[in-house]
Amino acid sequence: MAESERQPPPDSSEEAPPATQNFIIPKKEIHTVPDMGKWKRSQAYADYIGFILTLNEGVKGKKLTFEYKVSEAIEKLVSLLNTLDRWIDETPPVDQPSRFGNKAYRTWYAKLDEEAENLVATVVPTHLAAAVPEVAVYLKESVGNSTRIDYGTGHEAAFAAFLCCLCKIGVLRVDDQIAIVFKVFNRYLEVMRKLQKTYRMEPAGSQGVWGLDDFQFLPFIWGSSQLIDHPYLEPRHFVDEKAVNENHKDYMFLECILFITEMKTGPFAEHSNQLWNISAVPSWSKVNQGLIRMYKAECLEKFPVIQHFKFGSLLPIHPVTSG
Repeated sequence: MAESERQPPPDSSEEAPPATQNFIIPKKEIHTVPDMGKWKRSQAYADYIGFILTLNEGVKGKKLTFEYKVSEAIEKLVSLLNTLDRWIDETPPVDQPSRFGNKAYRTWYAKLDEEAENLVATVVPTHLAAAVPEVAVYLKESVGNSTRIDYGTGHEAAFAAFLCCLCKIGVLRVDDQIAIVFKVFNRYLEVMRKLQKTYRMEPAGSQGVWGLDDFQFLPFIWGSSQLIDHPYLEPRHFVDEKAVNENHKDYMFLECILFITEMKTGPFAEHSNQLWNISAVPSWSKVNQGLIRMYKAECLEKFPVIQHFKFGSLLPIHPVTSG
């Protein structure tokens, strides 16, 4: 098995072998609302949404505690995230008059900004070293904004784009799918929650009580897929404290609910109205389909989110090429 890792599998969907690819530093391309059409027609959009849906299918009906393959690349990504976590411990919040947006976050971010390429180089094999500066941009974009000290679904999308790029260059493979969500993305969520709590980060572009969640979206999609055809847990159970406490370690969706209830006070129906409404949907597959539609409409098709997305050679702005 390890031998075959030298070359891409014959059915690889890569247009060109990574060795011959000209990597570029990703940059913003969506400057005005009319540019959104370019994004929706782009190869980047098709590849990004394809990646999200492939992972959605991969985790369907599986618990976080499910036995799955953990490759060396997955282990290295977890180690990278552990480093980010350790830097939070080494950068305590500072005393300041404002409760929100602790300025120590900027110190933490400066360290990532400086070290991002070195961190990514620990995950990417040397024959693909040319890809490191391009891929590292998505890692830097995935942890929040250091000017505004905020975090939102656009930052989360950058982390998914980072993982998508690692798949495109062959660092992550088809059989890493479950581990990408359960091991890497789940660890990323833990680190982001710690950032949000430690530095009291503001929600970026939050719709307040009308949004799904202040900070995340993808774990609700993948988490609802995990629960499809569950023998007894139904959508109505996620507003039940006992059900959440007993099952959150197995299901990403319930872990998100637990975090919300830790961070917010008052009746659930008031502080998380959208989720409260979703708890009335009869089946998890309907919840999953609805959340995918909502993600496209509320995140991927919203200019305030997508204006920050960056495009390079791996996630290009050019229109989809058929074939």
